[in-house]
Amino acid sequence: MQQYIYLLINFFTVIICFIFSFHHKIRFSRYFSPFLTASLIVGAVFVAWDAWFTKIGVWWFNDKYLLGIRLFGLPLEELLFFICIPFACIFTYYCLDKFFKLDWKPLPQKIFVLISIFGALLISSWFCDRIYTFITFLSTGCSLFILYFILKVKWIGKVSFVYLLLMPGFLMVNGILTGTGLESPVVNYNPEHFIGLRILTIPVEDVVYGYELILWNVFLFELFRKNEEKTVVEVEA
Repeated sequence: MQQYIYLLINFFTVIICFIFSFHHKIRFSRYFSPFLTASLIVGAVFVAWDAWFTKIGVWWFNDKYLLGIRLFGLPLEELLFFICIPFACIFTYYCLDKFFKLDWKPLPQKIFVLISIFGALLISSWFCDRIYTFITFLSTGCSLFILYFILKVKWIGKVSFVYLLLMPGFLMVNGILTGTGLESPVVNYNPEHFIGLRILTIPVEDVVYGYELILWNVFLFELFRKNEEKTVVEVEA
């Protein structure tokens, strides 16, 4: 049974969201194609990052909790992670945005983005000798800059709030992966490559890593969703 642990984590993360995607008041199932396209594109980048870090020993996986199938040097379950976790997050974001007004006013959002960029770049420069910390905070700071100032997205505050609401679920899922409730972690980290500050058993870098993952998934999901809706309107016209 132990070899199914990571697979079951992915399954239980996504199953409830998947079922409710077909609810007549939600109908997220209409957007499976935009979501899958977005998650595969973003996932390709994060899989390359993941595979590189695995290869150089920043982290590694405990075979005791895995099926044993690997692609690109990564367990199958880890590849599924980049679809299942974004699906749960995008579904939640979609539902909350559909039923509640979560938009931030421009000034508070701009202040939040500027503080986040400055903080991320400061931490990355301070811990430039810790590769996980350095790359995670640097890339997240750059992502925020690109999304807000170049791509001109208006939803960073809203997505950040939703991500905060998802923290209990994130802590539970990532907590199990990093060893909470298990004899040993599913994912192990080399202490030389990250700060060492943890939330329970979770490296703080994981929280930022997940935030960046969701930001880009939302960006591409919204882009592909709008294109699909536009196409439907044109066809119906």
